Amino acid sequence: MIKHILFDLDSTLYSKNLNVESGVDQRITQFIADYLSVSLEEAQKQRSLNVPKNYGLSTQWLIKEKGFRDIDYFYSVIHPEDECKNLKYDPELRSFIESLPVPCGILTNSPMVHASRVLQALGIADLFPVVVDIRQNNLVGKPDEGAYRKALTALDAEPETTLFIDDAPHYVEGFLKIRGQGVLIDEFNDHPDWPHEKIQKLEEIRRFL
Repeated sequence: MIKHILFDLDSTLYSKNLNVESGVDQRITQFIADYLSVSLEEAQKQRSLNVPKNYGLSTQWLIKEKGFRDIDYFYSVIHPEDECKNLKYDPELRSFIESLPVPCGILTNSPMVHASRVLQALGIADLFPVVVDIRQNNLVGKPDEGAYRKALTALDAEPETTLFIDDAPHYVEGFLKIRGQGVLIDEFNDHPDWPHEKIQKLEEIRRFL
């Protein structure tokens, strides 16, 4: 029986087509290129080779291997004030979240300033009393076990009775590893061979409740 729901933020509560998360991704690659004084192509290559294999986040790689320290500056660059310009109030999303019969929270690998902007833009900030961001996890986010545990503690929840929804397969897998109930939201069927539970629209989570 599901007693709590834990949502990812970006490309989970809104469509990937709105290009908010892709914009963040592009700014991260540009930041790496500038910091390492390499081309965008080389920055993307190094990021692809190092981050998925060894780290959950690009910041972890930069800090541990490249001597980077100014995390506040990093976030100010990749999360500019107008980053949510493509988002707007979504009354259907609000009604859906309000209708859910169990407490809900958010676990994001982004900083709170970004999470707040997204939730305010969508008009659902007041519906999530629990939002666990990357700073609360000491800059070590999903799929690290500690990130999920931190959010579960904040929700006063257990993994076995918590439904976790994310658009990133390896983040869902991380939750499944701690015996949580993980569901991939795959809006455009980008992962046809995904072996676990999957939905295309957020409203489909009702069948797990």
